[in-house]
Amino acid sequence: MANDSGAARQTIVGLFVTGGIALSVLAFIFFGNTRLFSKNIRAVIVFQDSVAGLSVGAPVTFRGVRVGAVDKITLRYDQGNGVPYIPVEVSLDPDQVHVSDAPKSAERLNLRQVVAQGLRAEQNIQSFVTGTVSINLDFFPGSPAISHPEVSSLVEIPTHASAIQKMKETLSDLPLKELATNANDAVLSIRDVAEKLNTQFPALVASLQESSKDSQQTLKAATATINDLHGKLNVTLLDIDRLMQTGNTQLQSRGADLQATLTSATKAADEARKTLENVEGILSPRSVNRDNLDSALRDIATAAASLRGFASDVERNPQLLLMGRRQ
Repeated sequence: MANDSGAARQTIVGLFVTGGIALSVLAFIFFGNTRLFSKNIRAVIVFQDSVAGLSVGAPVTFRGVRVGAVDKITLRYDQGNGVPYIPVEVSLDPDQVHVSDAPKSAERLNLRQVVAQGLRAEQNIQSFVTGTVSINLDFFPGSPAISHPEVSSLVEIPTHASAIQKMKETLSDLPLKELATNANDAVLSIRDVAEKLNTQFPALVASLQESSKDSQQTLKAATATINDLHGKLNVTLLDIDRLMQTGNTQLQSRGADLQATLTSATKAADEARKTLENVEGILSPRSVNRDNLDSALRDIATAAASLRGFASDVERNPQLLLMGRRQ
């Protein structure tokens, strides 16, 4: 009986250990990165810059879709050229990538072909708090494909500098020491200006107060002057109003006189026009009056000539006045 109970106890322990191992294997299969029933596609990504934050098990994504994980991170140093390389081996899950134009018999993704079409790998920060880094795959057709066949025999996915890497390079190239020195100099300059302001500000405030008092006095004087001018302006406007009213009254009273004067002037102008017309009629070369006037003028001229001759004879012989001319 004792032997039977010991054997049963061993059987139970064996079953318990076997069940634990089976559960561990199932957990490793379902929750781990290993696929026992599907053959993953292995590739390598060779970095030459820092991979801080990247660790084994980090996800490999394509535009946010997880397609694999990081399996191994090593360091290779080329002693001849003095160049360090960091090959990162990754495994890609073929179940996560479906090739639409591939034949039904094709079960694996042609990684070399998609690399030739521009597939590149870049580091992507998962969290700025923890600093963890993942690998992101995407197509960059214009990016150069630099390969390192001497580092690994796996299919290599060329790298592409991400925006985070470019920012890191830019920050590393910044002259931080010079910037700190310039910032320190700026702080010292600001401190000097503050000290000068502390010494000169009271005098400036006093000057501003005096200027404010002078401005207030000037404003008061200007206000008084404006009020005085306002009163005088009102008086002047009243005088102008009265003058305009007087002028209107005088114009209205003189309107009849002006009307009579204009009527008399109109009549005088009409009579003058008629006189001018008569004079023009007399002086016209074709009028009878003009002929009579010309005849009268000729007779007068003849009489004047005879009178001048008689005057000349009398002047030579005054006796003609008494004795007359001798026949």
